[in-house]
Amino acid sequence: MAELYVVRHGQASFGADDYDQLSALGEQQAFWLGQYWAERNIKFDKIIIGTQKRHRQTAEQLCLGLGHKADFGLHAGLNEYDFYAIINAMEHQYPQVFEHTNADKRAFYQTLKQALELWSTDQLDAVPEPWHGFMARVANALQCVKESNAKRVLVVSSGGPIAALTHQVLECPTAVAIELNMQVRNTSICHYFFNSESIRLASFNNIPHLDQPDRMHGITYG
Repeated sequence: MAELYVVRHGQASFGADDYDQLSALGEQQAFWLGQYWAERNIKFDKIIIGTQKRHRQTAEQLCLGLGHKADFGLHAGLNEYDFYAIINAMEHQYPQVFEHTNADKRAFYQTLKQALELWSTDQLDAVPEPWHGFMARVANALQCVKESNAKRVLVVSSGGPIAALTHQVLECPTAVAIELNMQVRNTSICHYFFNSESIRLASFNNIPHLDQPDRMHGITYG
């Protein structure tokens, strides 16, 4: 069977005007992951990334550490859902449950989880993309991977699509997909084995390239 490695982007710029931009630590995380794979002679036949800046920046730094040519295929199905739009929809439609997040990450993720629960059960009206549409485009991206005829594929995406993919492969409840979304770490690896007919999860949310005493600060979620 072929192998699929799915990586979440490096740390982005939480609280900045442009979230879709890696921080200096995010670039370092991705470079370390590339080095980790280079040391183990792990190479990829195909690299597919979402179309957001943080996906490309992560892939570029990863390839730099890996010593791999930065040649990517693009698939918008790997893009993150619009979490700001989803939270704003909850704020306007359910003001009684909305809590202002300001720039506090913990409060932000608590609010996001509430918003995702409403979104996934079709209880939010003014959103640019319905939950079932999001799940469908992730499934489409996975199908493209399965049809790639590559032996080892690397995908760079975001926490939401990564959780959605795991949800689809394991056929677990939607509530589990939301919980998984909250756990995905920056530049973590999900490893799958697949062929044209099936796909199996081997490991989820691993960060072996950060498992060193001097890299503990590199374990982030945003």
